[in-house]
Amino acid sequence: MRKLVMNGLMAGVFVVALGVFAGLLVPAQKAFAQFEEPQIRKIDQSERDRFEQRFENIKWTGQGLYNPTVIDRIPTMELRSRIQAVFGDPTQKIEQLFGKKNYRPGKAIQFEYWFVVDGEMPLMVLDLDGPFENGLVYVGASQFIDRMPQVKRTFTKMLMEEGLEFAPYSDYFFSPEREQWYEVRYDGVDFTREALKKAPVFR
Repeated sequence: MRKLVMNGLMAGVFVVALGVFAGLLVPAQKAFAQFEEPQIRKIDQSERDRFEQRFENIKWTGQGLYNPTVIDRIPTMELRSRIQAVFGDPTQKIEQLFGKKNYRPGKAIQFEYWFVVDGEMPLMVLDLDGPFENGLVYVGASQFIDRMPQVKRTFTKMLMEEGLEFAPYSDYFFSPEREQWYEVRYDGVDFTREALKKAPVFR
């Protein structure tokens, strides 16, 4: 009988110890998960309406996304080519805004890329002043502020991958300060911003 009781006590101690170890392991696993690279999926043009409906009540912020990185010093014209190489065509350009109820060229952008990170976090990346600035503009959901620095680090890593070949692109941009339309492009050799004599015609 004594031997059975002792065996029972030893088994109980083992179970408790195992529970404590498991309790220590779970936080460690959570901590490890925080350092995993986030999965960044671009929203295609056909998905814009669903994206806007899903995140219509989101509080947007840039907080957490403006820790300086190497891409903040690179001309936006080059970054546009890098994003094209990694993610393909923008989610939205001025052509997609043309004809909408509140369309105004001076309020439009050269390009916008919309993303969903890890299936739940919305992210928008766009130009600040077309081909006349460096870096990009970032906005995400305020509830995910703590994850935004890692998202930007991963995004930067993707765009600055060694051996990445620039991809050709062609956009239009209207500068309200200059009262001028431009065609901004990379043809595989040169980056150019050509002032247009008249506004482009969008279908």
